[in-house]
Amino acid sequence: MLDVAESAATTTARTPAGVPSSPWKSLSKDLPAGLVVFLVALPLCLGISLASGAPLLAGVIAGIVGGLLVSWISNSPLSVSGPAAGLTSIVLASLATLQSFEAVLAAVVVAGVIQVVLGALKAGIVGMYFPTSVIRGMLAAIGLTLILKQIPHLVGADADYFEDMTFLQFDGQNTFSAIEKAMEGIGAGSALVGLVSLGVLLFWDRTVTKHLRFLRLVPGALVVVLLSIGLNNLLDEAAPVLRIRPQHLVNLPNITSWQDFIGSFTQPDWSALQRPGFLTVAFTIAIVASLESLLSVKAVDKLDPHKRVTPTNRELMAQGAGNIISGLLGGLPITAVIVRSSANINAGGQTRMSAFFHGILLLVSLLFLESVLNQVPYSALAAVLLVVGYKLTKPELYITQWRLGWQQFLPFIVTILAILFTDLLKGVSVGLAIGIFYILKANYESAYFLSKPAAMQPGPIHLKLSEQVTFLNKASIVQVLDDLPDDTQVLIDGSNSSFIDYDVLEAIENFRLAASERGIRLELRDIPQVQVLGH
Repeated sequence: MLDVAESAATTTARTPAGVPSSPWKSLSKDLPAGLVVFLVALPLCLGISLASGAPLLAGVIAGIVGGLLVSWISNSPLSVSGPAAGLTSIVLASLATLQSFEAVLAAVVVAGVIQVVLGALKAGIVGMYFPTSVIRGMLAAIGLTLILKQIPHLVGADADYFEDMTFLQFDGQNTFSAIEKAMEGIGAGSALVGLVSLGVLLFWDRTVTKHLRFLRLVPGALVVVLLSIGLNNLLDEAAPVLRIRPQHLVNLPNITSWQDFIGSFTQPDWSALQRPGFLTVAFTIAIVASLESLLSVKAVDKLDPHKRVTPTNRELMAQGAGNIISGLLGGLPITAVIVRSSANINAGGQTRMSAFFHGILLLVSLLFLESVLNQVPYSALAAVLLVVGYKLTKPELYITQWRLGWQQFLPFIVTILAILFTDLLKGVSVGLAIGIFYILKANYESAYFLSKPAAMQPGPIHLKLSEQVTFLNKASIVQVLDDLPDDTQVLIDGSNSSFIDYDVLEAIENFRLAASERGIRLELRDIPQVQVLGH
């Protein structure tokens, strides 16, 4: 049934009733959402470029490609693609291996080709195996990480790049020590703008839009950005001592014409294909980018109010096409990104048009809005991300998972802690390991039904096997057979089993061969006999 479901999903995502059949029918919601995503994405694209050791424009190019191209090839209605913090260490390591950014671009193109092939081979089905508890843990952990990471930016005391999402930072600090250090060097101007921005966002969502319906089309993030620019200019004039330092303002490249923009593209160095380690770099980028994208779209589907399902194989091909174009134009590797996607959902995005519009705004901002956007304080954008983070990790989520029992809560909470103290992929891997443990435990306990005759009544001990008995059940069956008392009558019944794995059949045959020595009178019902080595 999984193959059928996946096959259907590769063709089209399900469109529930109430969802616009065309992206053009929901522009009143998608355009404001795209604006919010743009405001969040711009500093992230620039920050990831800096952290990756790449040209400043490389992250913006990747964001533009993710918005203008991937949004239309992918069939995910709400996912937003662009450069991701999870790939910064990969790009840095790739630069060290291949010795030039142009060589890395060639590897990004080849990685995109690999992703397209993986999608064609239907490798996207891997995304169907991420447990819900782990995905919810991932979302909650990203929310907590956003909150913790944005506190230093909110108070104007962090020179780290804007989307540093790992526990151990490049400057030697970690998430918690960076907050402690920030409290010792608060920038008064940034803190003032940040706190005012946070208050406006909360007030806007809870009060203003509820009472003034005509303002519902105006995103709170836009109000905060415009207000922050005004406050920044006011501080410059009225209280220069509170002036926000340049390193805490958005810093767009200085591009004054279309010719400057075209001339800033970096071309791949195809001679790098012959360098040692090239294919290793390309495969590493492809695998990590694919896993991050599959995790992100799975999480976005969970957050989608309409519960639409993203076709994962098509998503891999879309991300691959994006990486091919991004690499050819001089951009960083692309993945689906949960932070921008969450901002899109929280802002009311309905279709892929919001992601496309954010790509248009990224392009326009480089050509025409550099002087305006360079006045936006990071503290205002940090306030936007703090609200996004809170919505991802609301207390109600923890209460719900707790009520579902340890089998759901433990993978959930372990995933959160692992991501907080490592990074996204490592944390999810730990959560998956816990989830697999519970799967094995469930298989251990559900392999059979054992019934014993009542005291002083004749009859065999009846061991009835389940419908599907796999090698995962071998340990529990061997254990129950070993625990059977000697000198008894035993019936092993496979009449309800449509499949019994060879390993289990071999264990039963070993028991049959040794049963007479224990005085056990054994009857097998619909249990095929197999040849055991040595007999």
